Amino acid sequence: MPTMAVCRCNPSRLCKLGLLAFFACSITVSATDPGNPSPTPVFAINTDNGHFFVSRSAEEMNLKGLHAWVDQYANTQLTHMFICPSARRASFRSKTREAIWDPVDGEEPQHRWPQNAKRLYEAGIDPYQVWIDRCREQKLSPWLTMRMNDLHQAEDRSNFQHSSFWLDNLHFWREPDHPHGSALNYAHPEVRQYQLAFVKELLERYDPDGLELDWMRNPQHLSPGKAFEERGHLTEFVRDVRTLLDQWSHTRGHRILLSVRAPAHPDACAGVGIDALAWANQGLIDVIVATPFYFSTDFDIPFTLWRKRLANAPQAILLLGGVESTARPWIEGTPVGNSLENLYGFTAVGHHQGFDGIYLFNWMDANDWPVSDRNYRTLLKSGLGANVVAKSSRHHPVCFHDTVPLDFPSGTQLPVDASAATTFQIQVGPKPNAGTVSVIVGLAERAGLKEARFRAHLNGEPLSQAIDFPNLREIGGDSVRGLSFSCPRHLVTSDYNAFTIQQEDKTLPQKIVWVELRVEMVK
Repeated sequence: MPTMAVCRCNPSRLCKLGLLAFFACSITVSATDPGNPSPTPVFAINTDNGHFFVSRSAEEMNLKGLHAWVDQYANTQLTHMFICPSARRASFRSKTREAIWDPVDGEEPQHRWPQNAKRLYEAGIDPYQVWIDRCREQKLSPWLTMRMNDLHQAEDRSNFQHSSFWLDNLHFWREPDHPHGSALNYAHPEVRQYQLAFVKELLERYDPDGLELDWMRNPQHLSPGKAFEERGHLTEFVRDVRTLLDQWSHTRGHRILLSVRAPAHPDACAGVGIDALAWANQGLIDVIVATPFYFSTDFDIPFTLWRKRLANAPQAILLLGGVESTARPWIEGTPVGNSLENLYGFTAVGHHQGFDGIYLFNWMDANDWPVSDRNYRTLLKSGLGANVVAKSSRHHPVCFHDTVPLDFPSGTQLPVDASAATTFQIQVGPKPNAGTVSVIVGLAERAGLKEARFRAHLNGEPLSQAIDFPNLREIGGDSVRGLSFSCPRHLVTSDYNAFTIQQEDKTLPQKIVWVELRVEMVK
């Protein structure tokens, strides 16, 4: 695909990677092509509505502190900042909903988050305006991301994060009698009007490069059991937002793009009401972040299928892969924090299948999670270009799709009883041309575990006997014993690899709770 000069001064020239425009005319970028991946993919980070205020001191609630937060990302490989101003309440003085520091039951919340946000307000400083301006100064693309149905602390009705609209309108909840609280139901026009009023306020108040509707935090928005039938309500809402964006694009003198966070599998979207394919095919959106909800990073997002489903959209859609902070083997399984190697594995698959870049969720600074601060800085400096990933160790855990309709396959492969031969399909993206390959298996606590022996095959070829894998903190599922099967590199194929394992002595059956393929590069 040829390169194109992207200029903010001429909105009609924006194409698929117009999203990469850094507000300097004549910046040249190239769209991703599976056969010739761009060395500079979109690299975006989402920061939530409370992280900055919680992670900084009162003394940092000033312009210097606000600038410093953005400046750490300047001159790195990061391209986009998705900044969240609200969940149920706003972290600024809003006209359409409570501010995060407003009283709850007559008492002002003393939590660090609302108090720090209030300090900025009382100083006459709007952090979101400051951040948008500073991003542009530092050649980062500033976006606002709006959580459409956040449920944090829903079980605690007195928590300071709740809006009066949510508290006073239980009849607008999806499940009005739910003891732990419930998401708002967009089948009610009042809910759509309430949320659209906040969109209007954001666009009147700020001038971002784009607005994101985060339908995945949380992903339940319609009447229980009726998401498919009622999905038109969300489509109507997205159309109304697109109309507002078009109006404000004209006012601001540049196109304001629209992104949506949607389920990882394209064919699961309509069934949960988040009909991103319909929105794309109707020309309503510019960007899709294919992502899980929360439970686990999805290491098998079918980007190739996404491309196929989007082939007839009236405009090119930027397709990003959303990465959560954890890897979990099945929905009730114990997760493990992602590593850089997990991220490189995810990204290798994405480049191989022709996505446009990475979108990190819950990978924020100043908390050593999911990676250390040192590795976080390495990530920002090196980025996630195809050339970087090709030279890096990469891990490919077996996880699942965490947001699908009830009748849709989740891809869950774990846990399993090891006494019967089981074949796991492991997506690895491109066939490795260097490094050593192994398959790591995690086993649960069971009688006879220490003595149990296993035989395994990769793509039909037998593997040598496993050795114990000592780094149990790196694998999930509450593994208490790990096995490492060495795999000759020539056995590994591109895309899916079939790993078959069976316990040799079946007297005391064991339980497999973790499987991943690793490609380790010599350091």
